[in-house]
Amino acid sequence: MDKTIKILAEVSGKSLRLDKFLAEKIKTLTRSQIKKIINSKGVRVNKKIVISASEKVKDRSEIEVLIETKGNNDYIEPKKIGLNIIYDDREIIIVDKPSGLTVHPGAGNKSNTLVNGLMHIYKNSLSNLGGSFRPGIVHRIDKETSGLIVIARNNFTHAKLSEQFSDHTVKRKYIALVWGVIRPLKGKISTLISRSKKNRQLMSVSNIKGKTAITNYKTIKVFNVKNIPKISLIECILETGRTHQIRVHLSYKGNPLLGDKKYGKKKLKFRKIDKNFFKILTNFNRQALHAKTLGFIHPKTKKLVNFESKMPQDFQKMLSYLKNLAIEKS
Repeated sequence: MDKTIKILAEVSGKSLRLDKFLAEKIKTLTRSQIKKIINSKGVRVNKKIVISASEKVKDRSEIEVLIETKGNNDYIEPKKIGLNIIYDDREIIIVDKPSGLTVHPGAGNKSNTLVNGLMHIYKNSLSNLGGSFRPGIVHRIDKETSGLIVIARNNFTHAKLSEQFSDHTVKRKYIALVWGVIRPLKGKISTLISRSKKNRQLMSVSNIKGKTAITNYKTIKVFNVKNIPKISLIECILETGRTHQIRVHLSYKGNPLLGDKKYGKKKLKFRKIDKNFFKILTNFNRQALHAKTLGFIHPKTKKLVNFESKMPQDFQKMLSYLKNLAIEKS
């Protein structure tokens, strides 16, 4: 539903351009977004449509701004999400994202995303290099993956962080639970990754085309206990950051993530299974992948900064149960 914002201008001293004035008053819209609204005849000053962004705002002017929230790709609805922000300054924000939360608006989800939550808190003080739907977003992690993500508060910071991601100098460590035992126990997976020919929403390893994808991994613990298939706790360190990279690579190795509905086992069938573990597994409604650490050079201070996320409760519950069974066995 469209909405109209009414403003009674109070201007003292030097007069301001209309677009600049509105950007200061409506914190949820960028200046470029406001210009588009003006160009589309969505702004009235003293009941008259204004089509020039450079129009000077006079004191006591009555301004009406029509915001088309339906079908307008530039409008992002601020929403109180309850984000776990573990650090912020004038340049960056570090969010510990829970599983189940999409990073930015897209088809079918316009208001329940990390970006909507950021807009509620930080309003207009986010970078816009990523486009109108992705303010502040430099990189992403999948909806059902939990863990750390860095947000840029201005375009300078966004550009500097993007350079580090492009140069593969950002340190990203993930923790994962996979089916079976990955061979060798420690190694590097280096392939091309491209869109799947069978399903364009999925990615796949290719021998002839795609982008280079490199995942370093090592096995931390193999759980080999009675009435539970072998499960491995592994650590993955990314050299590149392709879409679904870890999930695709582990599936390619024959060791898909627990709970991965797209790249994992379609149906879980067990001849005999520990009832308590099966209950935990059934209630584990996402892939067992957590972005645990994130390190990079701070764009402003030029110093290395490192952040770490605690293991989510659902992940920790499954891991604790497996560890307890392993202790009992030994």
